[in-house]
Amino acid sequence: MTAYDDLMEFTRGTQALGEVSGRLGWDQETMMPRGAASQRAEEMAAMESVLHARRIDPRVADWLGAIDDSTIDPVAQAQMRHIRRSFERTNKVPAALATRLAKLTSAAQGIWAEARADNDFKAFAPTLSEVIMLKREEGQALAAGGNVYDAMLEDYEPGTTGADLEAMFGAMRPVLSDLRAAVRDAQGPAPLSGTFDEGAQMKLTRVLAKAFGYDMARGRVDKAVHPFSSGSGSDVRITTRTNPADPFNCFYSTIHEVGHAAYEQNIDQSYLLTPLGSGVSMGVHESQSRIYENQIGRSRAFTGWLFGQMKDAFGDFGIKDEETFYATVNRVGDGYIRTEADELQYNLHVLLRFDLERALMSGDLQVSDLEAAWNDRFEADFGYAVDKPSNGVLQDVHWSVGLLGYFPTYSLGNVYAGCLNEAMRKAVPNLDADLAKGDTSAATTWLGTNVQTHGGLYEPREVIERAAGQAPSEAPLLGYLKEKFSGIYGL
Repeated sequence: MTAYDDLMEFTRGTQALGEVSGRLGWDQETMMPRGAASQRAEEMAAMESVLHARRIDPRVADWLGAIDDSTIDPVAQAQMRHIRRSFERTNKVPAALATRLAKLTSAAQGIWAEARADNDFKAFAPTLSEVIMLKREEGQALAAGGNVYDAMLEDYEPGTTGADLEAMFGAMRPVLSDLRAAVRDAQGPAPLSGTFDEGAQMKLTRVLAKAFGYDMARGRVDKAVHPFSSGSGSDVRITTRTNPADPFNCFYSTIHEVGHAAYEQNIDQSYLLTPLGSGVSMGVHESQSRIYENQIGRSRAFTGWLFGQMKDAFGDFGIKDEETFYATVNRVGDGYIRTEADELQYNLHVLLRFDLERALMSGDLQVSDLEAAWNDRFEADFGYAVDKPSNGVLQDVHWSVGLLGYFPTYSLGNVYAGCLNEAMRKAVPNLDADLAKGDTSAATTWLGTNVQTHGGLYEPREVIERAAGQAPSEAPLLGYLKEKFSGIYGL
């Protein structure tokens, strides 16, 4: 065997153990009894210790040093790029710190969930302060004298900096704010009303998952507090949540997570359990979930089909025609929760979090002042006050599990989705005729061929550039939003 063969065999073992660790996290969110939280924290820490030891194994350095990239093919070169990047980053973080973070964030997740249920930020603040302190320490180790927040971004969107995002988001904010103000002043559709059986919601959820190409033989749908997708290759699981007063929350959370899951399921199977066998970045990942959820799932054509499905599932639910249903699905209304936000206002929720977490990482904002800072910013952006912590600073799980640098990839994913939608519509001109019948295959096949199958073969921006035929820009997204909501609201 060559040094490359030895390295890849070892790497597959590490990737497999990482999948096992991920399954522990899935179980913690879905099936684990509450009383097991402290034991699970120990288990997760033990797994992280094993994984960290493998990631810094000195044999990896030997293998990397023995491989001449000019003698291997482009796929192998891409594998080496990922392995080198991971090895160099992991070696910058002391093993003791990695283990402390794994143990703390596993326990913090349960503490956050209880504080959220009790609407008590003060009960979570000490734990969050510890998480931020350790993440700063990790960021400083990774940055090696550079920008700490940029170092954290590398985990989620390699090649992107806080300054890049600040410029992009700065261009988006005034356009979104002006469009939001115009829509709020216009006459819009009434909100959906009534009670929708949660069992029937879950039944239709599985219909929707299959309609978007989710392979249930290699996946499953469960319920969790916070919807998520987990796994890769042949075991990719999603969760959703139900609300008897709001079935759209369930349906569109499901479609969103199917976008993530389809990406993982459709990656070239020859990359399984290698660095190329997962989505290349969270921004590209989010582009798939958002284009499934919004540009496809909330389109006029697809909502016409969904209207019929809902009538079959719930009978007469108060909406008489497809056009009204389309407007209701896309209704812009007041709300606190990012994951439930309409397509127009969603990015404003993300930009708030981006600014706050950058301030937390730099030390310009302390956790003791976070709730007040959140509430002030929310009221300034949305025009009304946060009513309780679970609708504000406690609503998201991300900071409790140490995902600093993750939030901006949601809006970056929306930008990528705007670029991909523009290209896809040109490539598939009769798409709406298929969507009106509930057939998403032309869209999902185009995305599978142009984005998903590549996995980690290319760098994130290159994936989008190759598929969209142009460098990523916020312009297609903003143009799409203006056209869509101007039409719905008669602007």
